[in-house]
Amino acid sequence: MTEPAGRMRWTSGEFLHLPALPVPDPEDTVVEPRPVAEDQRVCGRCGHPVGRGYAGRPGRTEGHCANCGARYAFLPRLAPGELVEQRYEVLGCLPRGGQSWVYLARDNHLHSHVVLKGLINTGGAATAAAELSARERDTLTTLDHPNIVRIHNFVRHPDPMLGQDNEYIVMEHVSGLSLHELCLRVRAHRAELPLEHALMYLLEVLAAFRYLHERGLLYCDLKPSNVIRGQDRIKLIDFGGVRLIGDRTGVLTYTEQFQVGAREWAATGLNVGSDLFAVGRTLGALFEVTPEGRALTEGDRPRGPLAHTVDSLLALLARAADADPARRFDSAAELAGQLTGLLFEVQSLRDGQDRPLPSRLFRPSAQVLDAGLGAVPLLTAWSGPRPEPLAALDFGLPTLPEAASRLPVPRPDPLDPEAAFLTVVRAGEPKALLAKLRTARQRTVGVLLADCRAQLELGQPEPAAESLAQARDLDQRPAGANWRITWHAALVALARADLPAALACLREITGRLAGEDSVKLALGFCAEHRGDHAEAEGRYQAVWSRDRVRVSAAFGLARLRLRAGQRAEAVRVLDEVPQASLHHAAARIAGFRILCGTIGSAEPEAEQVREAALRLPELYLDAGETDGSGRARLTALVQEVALRGKDFSALGATEVLGPAPAEPGLRRLLERSYRSLAGHAGTAAEVTRLVDQANRLRPKSWW
Repeated sequence: MTEPAGRMRWTSGEFLHLPALPVPDPEDTVVEPRPVAEDQRVCGRCGHPVGRGYAGRPGRTEGHCANCGARYAFLPRLAPGELVEQRYEVLGCLPRGGQSWVYLARDNHLHSHVVLKGLINTGGAATAAAELSARERDTLTTLDHPNIVRIHNFVRHPDPMLGQDNEYIVMEHVSGLSLHELCLRVRAHRAELPLEHALMYLLEVLAAFRYLHERGLLYCDLKPSNVIRGQDRIKLIDFGGVRLIGDRTGVLTYTEQFQVGAREWAATGLNVGSDLFAVGRTLGALFEVTPEGRALTEGDRPRGPLAHTVDSLLALLARAADADPARRFDSAAELAGQLTGLLFEVQSLRDGQDRPLPSRLFRPSAQVLDAGLGAVPLLTAWSGPRPEPLAALDFGLPTLPEAASRLPVPRPDPLDPEAAFLTVVRAGEPKALLAKLRTARQRTVGVLLADCRAQLELGQPEPAAESLAQARDLDQRPAGANWRITWHAALVALARADLPAALACLREITGRLAGEDSVKLALGFCAEHRGDHAEAEGRYQAVWSRDRVRVSAAFGLARLRLRAGQRAEAVRVLDEVPQASLHHAAARIAGFRILCGTIGSAEPEAEQVREAALRLPELYLDAGETDGSGRARLTALVQEVALRGKDFSALGATEVLGPAPAEPGLRRLLERSYRSLAGHAGTAAEVTRLVDQANRLRPKSWW
């Protein structure tokens, strides 16, 4: 929707600026009351059908039940202009729910609009509907949350036709549109619903659900028509279906399209999982009208930067509304955490701004997925029996077993009996960690998974698989319900170089962890290994756009750029690694090596060699020493590349290549570098080879 001039924008949860909604004047939302369908007319006392037509004639909307004699009335009980409690002036009907008439009224004391809500059929006690109304009234009086409609008052007003006083709930009037109305506008091409807005709406719903669940309450009837998108926030309305968690008595109100099947609630009752099921279905309904959802409906696969984000969202929706209750999300907080990750991902892919979000499920990885691109070449490249300092650049793709020990580590399950121990236990190397793990009071699932990881670090996949099997046997949750076990199964598969098995495990947990960078990183790495560079690009980009702490994604993107022959682009992405990162130095070294390295058969241009030479003095090498072995090797490397290139005039003056690079001067500098390398050699044979090469480089002299 467009933002009208002069309107303020609002921030929801400090995540996203949404345009202020251009809402109609409240009095323009008054509608002609929708008739109650005849098949929905039943006696409020005995449940007998009433008001039904016969022989082509319409049924009566008022009368007496033929079975028990109770009065019934299926017309609005309040008329425009009627004054309730000498305060609330009725203006007309609003769209009603299934059980209640809803009226717009003006509070003449506070000069504001309010909503009056009363039963459709109040005659004969209207037992079931009255129970729902009383439940809504009693519930709303105890709730105070910004995403839940507020109750102002309870009033009674005489009904002359029925000869009784009817009760009404006086509620705040929320100016806005229901999400159902918003979807209708989008379908009619009168509005747009960006994907990030849909995610934000459901995050606010989840904030309200978390509040309810923490107080032992279930909402039970979530659907787009029960959510109002107001000017400044989302509001849940219609609390007639609210019940205590575990309560299987009383009248149940729900909407079949958005709630679990009748067989499930008959067998187990409604619970937190069924509320989250409805969240998944509601978000799915909104997703259908987003541009990405409409494209999918029309048969187009997701394309562009959000393609893999959409895949993750679809997996999340499937998990939230899974037919197996054990596979759904455990809490509103858990689902909100994954939706927040997806929201940040969408925003960052759209505007290029990173939005770091520390994971509550994974620890930051101390290792980067790189096999040497970010390290100084070994001295043997110059001193070995077959020195090749100018060999084509190795892009540094780790092997599958190497990745098994470098991917992020899950945080301990807080429900694990040894969670506190696992949070603090540390060791400098895996054998020491294994010894410490044996001191745990219990051999729990978490301890066994930590044992599995330590074995992987030792390069021992079979002992790791044995620990994993023990953890799986010990776990009391249904198969597939514990994502930590499935994650470790993926690691063991990688350690065994079984790429298909690793991918199957990662895809299994994608829905549960749709907003987690660690899973996307692992999927991107697997895609890179199987040669699907388009998927690898999408996965890595989704991670890197959102969080510049995930340096493994930057190295992955750099490798993909190198394979495409895009030297400058590879350097550019590595330059984005923040200085505060643990891997900043490695990223700068990698950028240096790319600038002066041979990519396939393509040698660097003189301008790129010059850029490498300018960068070299700024690199952090050799623990800060100014004349260490690493700096000597990189100095020799860039000088050797410059000498080979012969384009001396384009090199310009630099500290490393001299004030006026030319072949004689470069040969002298490189000779000096080889003698410096000889000072770092470890064997006499290496010293000899390096000194011999230095002598060969010395410019010839005739005196």
